[in-house]
Amino acid sequence: VHGGKIPIEVMLQMAACASIGGSTGLVIANKISPMNLPQLVAGFHSLVGLAAVLTCWASHLSGVEHLMNDPMAGVHLGAVYFGSIIGGITFTGSIVAYLKLDGKLRSESLQYSLRDATNLVMLASTVGLGYQYFTTMSFSPLLAASLISFVAGYHLVDSVGGADMPVCITVLNSYSGWALVCEGFMLQNNLLTIVGSLIGSSGAILTWIMCVAMNRSIWNVLFGSYASLGGSETAVEGTHQEASVQQVIEMLVGAKEVIIVPGFGLCQGQAQYAVAQMCKVMNENDIRVRFGIHPVAGRMPGQLNVLLAEAGVPYDVVFEMDELNDDFPECDVSLVIGANDVVNPSALEDPHSALAGMPVLHVWKAKTSIVFKRSMATGYAGVQNPLFFKENNYMLFGNAKETCEQLAEGVTNALKK
Repeated sequence: VHGGKIPIEVMLQMAACASIGGSTGLVIANKISPMNLPQLVAGFHSLVGLAAVLTCWASHLSGVEHLMNDPMAGVHLGAVYFGSIIGGITFTGSIVAYLKLDGKLRSESLQYSLRDATNLVMLASTVGLGYQYFTTMSFSPLLAASLISFVAGYHLVDSVGGADMPVCITVLNSYSGWALVCEGFMLQNNLLTIVGSLIGSSGAILTWIMCVAMNRSIWNVLFGSYASLGGSETAVEGTHQEASVQQVIEMLVGAKEVIIVPGFGLCQGQAQYAVAQMCKVMNENDIRVRFGIHPVAGRMPGQLNVLLAEAGVPYDVVFEMDELNDDFPECDVSLVIGANDVVNPSALEDPHSALAGMPVLHVWKAKTSIVFKRSMATGYAGVQNPLFFKENNYMLFGNAKETCEQLAEGVTNALKK
């Protein structure tokens, strides 16, 4: 930059790079279905982290000698150092999150005896290298700390189980924002600082909201697991009742109030279009249908809202958990499609459960509840669900898409008669 102006050659280079990046992003995003949005977000976060690291390195290599007598040298060096650390963690952590969400890496959290000690060693090393960097202004400690941050990002996110990936995504989102703040200070760019602050703080707030929704601390999510929360659970006894598709059709046609609670199974089965069609037909025939969304349902915040909106479900029939929980006693039928832990009554009824205290949707309080699942398997938390054995609950086993399509067709034909 000469005299506050950017040379035309540099602007052309910037425009070319932005065009290539924007075009590539557009092509990738257009190929992604709503079900794979979490993987897309994680993948793009990794690029933000890598960009932050490379920018910090470039800033040091191109201008550190000018900071020798600069009274603001500490701010610049701090932005370079912390930007590279946060960016490095975001880069590799987001890659691990992508692999876990896409099923290319095991869902279980990394477990070994020295896991926490390894984190402490990496933290101490980063602090020591930071002191060396600030006192010597050498590139070597910055490079070493960045490499440690790459390992830390992998290690930290791999230590988080698949059930907690939604929270992990919001944490990484917040990290990417703070990395951007560091770049703003480093480059003396107010826009980067403001945008980064918005991303970082909004990601942190969303993380807090989701932790409250699971009744867990961020510390337990990142460094613990569901298994570390509870003692011995109360044994679930009883026999479940199964319903056929035709029986469920009859229950829905005879109802006046229906609440549908979708989970990741709806995303995985891509059953949203059939559910949207069934919802439309029922509403047109004076059967009130609403949707209840848990804050941590799906693989990332808002995924189910996007999925339902894409299928044409009106916004005014989609509600948050707290808005609907008091209405279940007046509900004739509650349909649970591919959700498990977020409708588990043991969260309220069993103080020894790993889910104890977690806010859940009270679907069992409806006159009749129906759970769509492939099997009787537990959810991500590994906790058996007493809902399956309640007297007013029925299990409907099968593929979510096929089952919902049969229901949509059956309900449509029955209401047209």
